[in-house]
Parts: sequence; structure tokens; C-alpha cells
Amino acid sequence: MKAFVNILWVLYLIVLFLPISIIATLITAIITIVMCNFGNHRIWGYLPGKYWSKLMCYLAFITVEVKGKEQLNPNQSYIFAANHQSLYDIFLIYGWIGFSFKWIMKMEIRKMPFIGAACKSAGHIFIDRSNPMKALQSIEIAKKILTQGVSLAIFPEGSRTRTGEMGKFKRGAFQIAKDVQLPIVPVSIHGGYKIMPVSRWYPISGKLTLTIHSPVSFSPISHEEELEMINSIQNTIKESLS
Repeated sequence: MKAFVNILWVLYLIVLFLPISIIATLITAIITIVMCNFGNHRIWGYLPGKYWSKLMCYLAFITVEVKGKEQLNPNQSYIFAANHQSLYDIFLIYGWIGFSFKWIMKMEIRKMPFIGAACKSAGHIFIDRSNPMKALQSIEIAKKILTQGVSLAIFPEGSRTRTGEMGKFKRGAFQIAKDVQLPIVPVSIHGGYKIMPVSRWYPISGKLTLTIHSPVSFSPISHEEELEMINSIQNTIKESLS
């Protein structure tokens, strides 16, 4: 019976999920590119991606639970720092965080057809990790964006986990928060590794949980205090996953 269900799922992915996903991605990219050039950049840099992300979850029969959203002030900008289990983490945050925000993303994404151009038009920030000078320039761009009432979303681990365990947080992601004096919101994502780990190219149905923790004022006065605060944020996220 299980083998039969797996066959049906693969057929669904090939016949319906994949074509609809490709078409939806192209339409979302085109709308983002066009409307960001002619409309309100803050709205059109976020809304198309939000509804595209929700569709991508619904198509995979993924249910979503959001906890702790009442702790956020809708008039405040934040830096959302989340663990990174799966490609679906992006859809979860985009679709359900409820704030207009920009991603800090790897430079490789900029080379992807349509998606790269849409991300550039939406104002997302690309980091070239191989070039420290360009990486620093990207961080300066992020600081300017955050002073314009827009939030930022980061994965402090840098890349998706390959084991299911959360990796060590990198300090660079928190430097922005320290410079612009914005609160960091720890975000725990549970379920992504089961739905679509980095080793698998297709999703399975399941449940994703987005837990939003209390905002943290990030203004350390020493290197040691900064490391302690980063470890505390990481532990807050980790404890929610257990």
C-alpha cells in the first residue's frame, strides 16, 4: 500500500505539481519585475512572493501553524533570524511572517533565470561570500534599507542543514542589527527537514511550524557580550525545536 501511495505521489508531482509550480514561479517573477519598476516597491517587492509561497505550500499539501505572532509590533522593523532546514523555510517565512522584508541571499541565486531578476527588482540583498569587499558593500545596502521601515530576514547558519541539526550561527548576520539598533526576532522553523531535506529534490506533504519568539534588543558593548547574545538567540531557536 505504501509503495502504491508513493507512486501516486510521484505521478502527482510530475503531472500537476511541477508544471503549476513552474508557471506560478514565472508569473510571480514577471509581476515582481514589472510592478517593482512601475508601482510601490515596498508592496510589489513582497506581495507576489508572499502568495507564491503560500501556493507552493498548498500544492505540496503542507499545513502551516504559526505561533507567537502577537508579540510583534506591525509598525516596527525587525531582523528575523531563523534556522534553515529546507527550501520550504523560504516559503514559510515569505508566506506567513506578515511583514514586508528583504532577504539576504547568496550571490548564486542572482544567476537563476527569472528568479534572480525578480529578486533584484524586489530589492533583496545578494552577498558575495568569496569577495569580502563586495560582501561589506551589500551589508551597507542592507543598513540603508532597514532605515526605510522595511524588515530583514536572514539564515544565520548560512546554508541549509545537511543532518537535521542546527549549525553554528555566523556573527556577520548580527553585525547589521548592532549597527542599525533594530531588534532581532528569533524564529524557529520545525518540519522543513522532513518535508524536503537538501538531499532530496522533491517535497512530501507534512506540517511546518513557524514559532516567533520575543524580539531581542541587540546592542552588545563588548565582543564577549555579543557572542553571549548570539548564543542565547541560537539556544532560544534550538530549544523550541526539541
